[in-house]
Amino acid sequence: MIDPILITILLGLFIGLVLALTGAGGAILSLPLLVLFLDIKMIEAAPISLIAISISAGIAALIGLRAGIVRYKAAGILATFGILCAPIGVYVAHHLSEQTLAMLFSAVLFVVAWRSFKNMNVSPLLITNRTETINGKNLVKKIEPACALHPATSKLFWTAHCTVSLISTGGLSGFLSGLLGVGGGFIIVPTLQRISNLETKIITATSLAVIALVSIASTISYAGNGTILWSIALPFTISMLSGMFLGRWLHDKIPNLIRMLMFSLLSLFIGLLMLLNMLFGN
Repeated sequence: MIDPILITILLGLFIGLVLALTGAGGAILSLPLLVLFLDIKMIEAAPISLIAISISAGIAALIGLRAGIVRYKAAGILATFGILCAPIGVYVAHHLSEQTLAMLFSAVLFVVAWRSFKNMNVSPLLITNRTETINGKNLVKKIEPACALHPATSKLFWTAHCTVSLISTGGLSGFLSGLLGVGGGFIIVPTLQRISNLETKIITATSLAVIALVSIASTISYAGNGTILWSIALPFTISMLSGMFLGRWLHDKIPNLIRMLMFSLLSLFIGLLMLLNMLFGN
């Protein structure tokens, strides 16, 4: 039988490599791999996954902060309500069955895989257009997003719709972070793309800052419940960081399209594997 610590180290190295190639979102694969290969419960794997997410997202967010592309106010609203809702997700996770959590997580992986595949060839529209017929003529009317960026001041117009959207998005991402041990980027990024006209790099940096803060809050909530297996978490985290550094030189050698396709297929495969394990496993 293979030593569990060796398996943990190999999983950490693999996740680190995935992170180096795909970004912080790749950390979402750590939970199902820990469950499948170490035979631990999801409630035990969730905080370990959150540690990986908080570290990877935190490093990327710091780079964004240094570049000055993090929207502090938007990130503050998202993170505040995410942090408030994260303990609720942790509480619910402790009261759901392993089968239910596995099904929910598989669904999340399928959504992530679909969006990753969809974004391979489709860029988000910053401002949408609407065609209206007035006096028999078709006129194209620009529709400003809820959180529109003022071109002169580079500040967001804080409409009621914008604020409510950020509050609800932050709360939902925080709840899912606590419930499933995910970062919530698959919720935050599409929402910011839909309700704002921010550049993609700004949306990514802002969401990473939120993910890092909310993941830390979720991890603390799990620690308060005594569910962190430090004998796994520590070697996994150390080997993950090593894998990230080892994989950095591969990043620029593989085209972005190939990396996105690999992540999409990997998420789909692991989601199916997790679902099958739940349905037919012991």
